[in-house]
Amino acid sequence: MSDETTAAPRRATSILFEHWCEHPGCKAWGGLGYDIGKGETRWLCFEHKWTDYRQPRYGNTP
Repeated sequence: MSDETTAAPRRATSILFEHWCEHPGCKAWGGLGYDIGKGETRWLCFEHKWTDYRQPRYGNTP
């Protein structure tokens, strides 16, 4: 806790990002985000989830 009594209280800003499924013709919520490299994140729903997503180079692989 701060002992400063003159400091203005901070407001927490919350932003809602809406990610829709990127599969053509799908209007479902894209709750699964896949980020490959430095490119843009692709958002897909559970029905159209990315099945060929690359596994990490090191660590557990199925």
